Amino acid sequence: MLLYPFLEGTQAGLVAFNAFGVTVLTLTTRMVRRTPGLTWISGSLAMAIIVLLVLQTFFSMTELLPWSSGLEAIFYFYAAGSLIAYMMEDLRATTDELFAAGATFTLLAWGFTHLFMLIQILEPGTYAAAVNPQDMRTWTELNYLSFALLSSTGIGDVIPLTPHARAVASVEMFVGLLYLAGVVARLIGLTQLHHGDTPKS
Repeated sequence: MLLYPFLEGTQAGLVAFNAFGVTVLTLTTRMVRRTPGLTWISGSLAMAIIVLLVLQTFFSMTELLPWSSGLEAIFYFYAAGSLIAYMMEDLRATTDELFAAGATFTLLAWGFTHLFMLIQILEPGTYAAAVNPQDMRTWTELNYLSFALLSSTGIGDVIPLTPHARAVASVEMFVGLLYLAGVVARLIGLTQLHHGDTPKS
């Protein structure tokens, strides 16, 4: 995420950004194999996305961006759901489940970022910001908005303006609260029980 601002705005940056996206897709697909999620679903989505990214990167087919953004949102939401199912399937919190909690949060944030990108493409002028308020928002700006909403730490200077954008932003805030209260709190409770620190009744 710290490298994204340096990659945006140039053709070389676009190539690097999409190459990193392919790497993340590959690693995430391998991760889903360890969960109750179906690998063929994540694999099929990843292959379709990779094809779209290649066409956009090397053939300048920017008209495919809505399709890749939509499919990436679905892919990351499916991967996040698979990891949540993995974390919820037993009554013992292991080290890999604690790492999975952080990975799932990131996947959810990326999923909503791509959903914001899709909404912006379909309805230009959906998001405003303090700097160049009329411009299309970059992936980095929308990713910042996504993390702020999912963590319920505020909204920052990137603001959804249309009813559809605000509805999706509201859903992300709700998802963030459910994830922290339902999944993360459960893992913390199981960790305390595993270490013998049984809460007092």
